[in-house]
Amino acid sequence: MHDSRLACAIDGMVTSPHALASEAGRDVLRAGGNAIEAAIAIGAALCVTYPHFTGLGGDAFWVIGDRTGTLRTLSGIGQAAAELPAFDAAIPVRGAASALTTAATVDTWHQAYEISQSTWGGTQSWSSLFERALDYASNGFPVTPSQHFWQNLRAGELSTLPGFAAAFAPHGRIPAIDERFAQPALAKSIERIARFGAREFYEGELAERIAHGLQQAGSPLTASDLARTRARDEAPLRVAYRGGELVSLRPPTQGVTTLQIMGTLDRFDVASIREGSADYYHLLVEAVKCAFVDRDRFVSDPEFNDVPLGQMLSRATLDAHAASIDMQQARAWPHVFRPGDTVFIGATDREGRSVSVLQTVYFDWGSGVVAGDTGILWHNRGASFSTHPAHHNVVQPGKRPFHTLNPGMYLKDGRPQLLFGTQGADGQPQTLAAILTRLIDYGMDPLTALARPRFLLGKTFSDTRDALKLEEDVGADVFTALAARGHEVSTIAAQSPLAGHPGVIRIDADGSVSGAHDPRSDGRALGV
Repeated sequence: MHDSRLACAIDGMVTSPHALASEAGRDVLRAGGNAIEAAIAIGAALCVTYPHFTGLGGDAFWVIGDRTGTLRTLSGIGQAAAELPAFDAAIPVRGAASALTTAATVDTWHQAYEISQSTWGGTQSWSSLFERALDYASNGFPVTPSQHFWQNLRAGELSTLPGFAAAFAPHGRIPAIDERFAQPALAKSIERIARFGAREFYEGELAERIAHGLQQAGSPLTASDLARTRARDEAPLRVAYRGGELVSLRPPTQGVTTLQIMGTLDRFDVASIREGSADYYHLLVEAVKCAFVDRDRFVSDPEFNDVPLGQMLSRATLDAHAASIDMQQARAWPHVFRPGDTVFIGATDREGRSVSVLQTVYFDWGSGVVAGDTGILWHNRGASFSTHPAHHNVVQPGKRPFHTLNPGMYLKDGRPQLLFGTQGADGQPQTLAAILTRLIDYGMDPLTALARPRFLLGKTFSDTRDALKLEEDVGADVFTALAARGHEVSTIAAQSPLAGHPGVIRIDADGSVSGAHDPRSDGRALGV
């Protein structure tokens, strides 16, 4: 039986974690827009309809590719304030002290739009891409179960932070599921960006109000910090996999980590291992451990530290990682967990021009600080900096923090075949390893690959043990076999949101497209 959550199309497709946002992108494709234009419309809509996981005051990452071999990435990471306070201990994870890096999401839209205009013959006006977002902010939208859950969970720590209650609990209470929720102050900010362009957020009257609001809350960010913010347009990292190529972003993202995991798995005949067996999960988990050790040793802002990418993705390193895996014994796991929440946006158009995008405010609800009267919730990615002077990710003026986000593409014959990305911080490379092996090695369709049981190695907000968490539908025999190999296993519910919220679009050689968003999410893939 055909599942309605698996979308199929011939003239393009979008996917995102919110149906209303996906509709915004589909409308752009129907109007003759391209994949970049559709993704901007989706990203803007999500900043309204999924405020706990993304917003104007956050960061974003793009992988852009087409059938002609064009391939580039936009790394939208805000930099630390030019003047920082002294930190006696770890940087707080909430409040104004965590709002110490600028936000680059809006500049990634600006740069992507310029690529659309110059390279893809973009036809949609800038302002038209914000119509849906503006409507949802002005007139409201039904609150999702996800927003309601995360706001209830964090009520104690967020309700007293500057501007939060006024923006997100406007009548002195958390809005109910399906209740219409509007953000009039945010609507005014979106309207200015739509009218005056993206740089209004960084150098215009809106920028002055953002900076004033942040400083009043106690953030070190200034108007000149905002004005200096630029996303980086960079060549992607690449690794060979099964006769194709996986591509992702450069540091300070962990794109290299996902590529190391997959490059290690390329040295095994994965298809000969039964999918979903103890051998399957063990192999993926051990490959993850190898890559995470390298990540935690090296990955930081390459403008401040040397990150040995050539060495990390070299044949010798990947061979050594593969050779170090003992299929009968789990290795020790001395790892520090990083949380984080994110939204994935995928889009492809009738010409096969494609984008994979992730947007984030880091923790759910970011810093919890709303910038003055702008309605803009600021992220807390600066809290991922270390305060230890010798650490490669130590906080420094103008430095970009380590980022867990890494959307990607799989190319076959130089053309985008798979667009993918997920929410989940440390879980991102782990979730992607499971999805990519299922799509590439086992030939599953996107929905089947997304629905199959997944794992998460490390702590979560509800379980502080560094256990290997597996969804309970992996089966009792798999739990027993993995425990016998030395894994400390624990159970999470089947289809648990802890396992990430990935999305996938598959583009076949004949141009037909299929896609899905994780059944664990509120998302939808929509075809044209």
